[in-house]
Amino acid sequence: MLRKLPRWVEYGAFTLALLAGTVNAVGLLGFQHQSVSHLSGTTTMIGAELFSFSSSLPHLSGILFSFLLGSALSGYFISSESVKLGRNYDLLLVIEGLLLLVAIFFLDKHAPLGHYLASAACGLQNALATRYSGAVVRTTHVTGIFTDLGIMLGGALRGEAFDKRKCILFCLILLGFILGGAVGAYLFQSFQFMALIFPAGICFMLAVSYRLYSVRQRKVSR
Repeated sequence: MLRKLPRWVEYGAFTLALLAGTVNAVGLLGFQHQSVSHLSGTTTMIGAELFSFSSSLPHLSGILFSFLLGSALSGYFISSESVKLGRNYDLLLVIEGLLLLVAIFFLDKHAPLGHYLASAACGLQNALATRYSGAVVRTTHVTGIFTDLGIMLGGALRGEAFDKRKCILFCLILLGFILGGAVGAYLFQSFQFMALIFPAGICFMLAVSYRLYSVRQRKVSR
């Protein structure tokens, strides 16, 4: 059960999903219709084009590798899956924001490195994974969220206890991702790749908010 889940986790999950939805919308509209916040489609495209020796294979592989590097960076700074106040979330959020800002520079020049930097930023965020009540919560894609909600509904129909707190968390992530997609599409129409300034700003805002909250909580606990 998630009754002991601190409220800042729910707010953070919603905001991170909003961020990821925005980046993914910009990716779908501007990166040759290429998603960067999750890799299922990219991996399928690599398999589909593997035997045709398509010229896009190196680029698709670069996106996969960049996502992996971003996740590895997050794994280096965070040693546990469980959420705990005081960990290096603020540092990682700053790095993610910087990756998105640098990506804008290269995307404006139509350089593939911009795609890779955006993918690395999403990989870094996706690795901020937390395990609650047997569920892995991700904020850069929603397939697992829908799956877990379905499992929970099926269990409720069978008479099992329904974890309302977990349902609220999942619904917040879904809402954030959908709203992020809408915001990303709107901003891309007006500002093209400069739209990534918005999710980068969210990263910096979250980093500052998390740091201030951590300092305040440490003072209260003394």
